[in-house]
Amino acid sequence: MIRPDTLQKYTLRFQKLKQGNTPFGKAPHKPVLLLAVMRQIEKGNILDNRIFLTPELVAEFLETFKLLVLTGNRPEFTLPFYHLRGEQFWHLQPKNDNVLRGYIKSINVLNEVVDYAYLDEPLFDLMQQADTRQILKNTLLETYFPTTKAEYRFVYDKADAYIHTIEQYILNEPTIAYQIPPSVKDEDEQFVRGSLFKKWIPKLYNHTCSISRMRVTSTHGYQLIDACHIKPFSLSNDDTVANGFALCPNLHRAFDRGMIGVDADYRVVVSRYIHEDEKQAYGLTQLAGVPLYLPMDAAQLPSREGFLWHLGKRFEK
Repeated sequence: MIRPDTLQKYTLRFQKLKQGNTPFGKAPHKPVLLLAVMRQIEKGNILDNRIFLTPELVAEFLETFKLLVLTGNRPEFTLPFYHLRGEQFWHLQPKNDNVLRGYIKSINVLNEVVDYAYLDEPLFDLMQQADTRQILKNTLLETYFPTTKAEYRFVYDKADAYIHTIEQYILNEPTIAYQIPPSVKDEDEQFVRGSLFKKWIPKLYNHTCSISRMRVTSTHGYQLIDACHIKPFSLSNDDTVANGFALCPNLHRAFDRGMIGVDADYRVVVSRYIHEDEKQAYGLTQLAGVPLYLPMDAAQLPSREGFLWHLGKRFEK
């Protein structure tokens, strides 16, 4: 049973968020992120009091920002996720005992040092219940977005459509006109795309290493298979399925370093310059000629041209 004074306490805090000054007025990022978190709770994407940096949450933030904010502010996700900790009800759990201090500008750096955010338990309880969650959302909308609050009803569909469109781009759907310009600099969008690439490639390969056939999953949802770019993203800006395949971490590293490659027949090629003990159970030389484990759908096969590029530019180099 939630006490009325608890709800009142957090509605007052929501009305008095600390907002940085920008050339366009007070920064709107914190209320947008809180609205995005509550949408993700509604959708069942946040099930306990751990708010991870997921592509769904970032997409929700970006689409909410576009609908509600009419000023020239940029929708930078990192700013509120990191700086909301100054509000006392938003807390960050560091990774690997990192000390959180100073200013973090990049979402990739944020993802390296922060494991997840969590809320005061009473506030999370309020967000889980539909009636009190709606009161909290209305408080944010009326306080910070009085002229655009009516647009908020469109966020639910737009955020889902945004994720769906990028997923279809990644899956190389020919009917999708969505294109990523080669010069794109929006790091938040790149984070969404990269995260979905890492999610979809292992899924298409049934969480199985394409070379070793290793498949390990757990009841906690963990698995050990990586999404490997054939052409590095830094060179290709390509995170479609044609530029990826699934590898276990050791073979991923070996592929990136040119110790192994794949030929046009989807068979493993091993570098002539590898020296290893013949008795090794998990050596690389024994993989020469092994055919790749591939998706059943021909539209989701990795690019033969990409593998030939790797043989010419990375293999044995």
